[in-house]
Amino acid sequence: MNAMLKKEMRLSALILTYLFIGFGAMTLLPGYPILCGVFFITLGIYQSFLSAREANDIVYSALLPVAKRDVVKGKYEFVMLIELGGFALMAILTVLRMTIMADAVAYRANALMNANPFFLGAALFIFGLFNVIFLGGYFRTAYNLGKPFIIYTIAAFLSIGAFEAAHHFPGMQALNAFGSDHIILQITLLLAGAILYFLMTALSYRKACVNFEIIDL
Repeated sequence: MNAMLKKEMRLSALILTYLFIGFGAMTLLPGYPILCGVFFITLGIYQSFLSAREANDIVYSALLPVAKRDVVKGKYEFVMLIELGGFALMAILTVLRMTIMADAVAYRANALMNANPFFLGAALFIFGLFNVIFLGGYFRTAYNLGKPFIIYTIAAFLSIGAFEAAHHFPGMQALNAFGSDHIILQITLLLAGAILYFLMTALSYRKACVNFEIIDL
């Protein structure tokens, strides 16, 4: 663990951000759009950025004997740590729903998205949206948070709506598979979500480094 990530975890982060990882447990809720758990996890990250801005954290970080690129790297690593922590919780609970709880009446009668690998791939895609829209937007100024978060919120809920509706279209019922049904398709969709997440995050990080280098703090 590098020094900038430690600094983010110990000085910049709110306890609230770590607590919001628990919203990954929304994976177990029947009759609820469970992808909203992803949004609440990112909302917790936003609160840390908001608190850090009020404490002039970015100026403090820039004054440390490190390259500006390392400041950006520390922020991205912290965000990914929280996101992947939430994802790990969702993945564990998804496995429970696919095995022990696969035949539970509450889930079988649920018209909304089922917890399966497609759900996990969709979650990673929304985390990727956060990294592109919010994190990338933040590092254009290293100050403005509201506009990037509002844009992200709109994009996230449009995506949630699209993912929730997808399995209702003819021929797409396999997206809402239970247990090990259509497992090859499901795993493929999870891998696609993972690839998109890491590509989106990497591209956002590279652009953020360029933008932060030219900002006059």
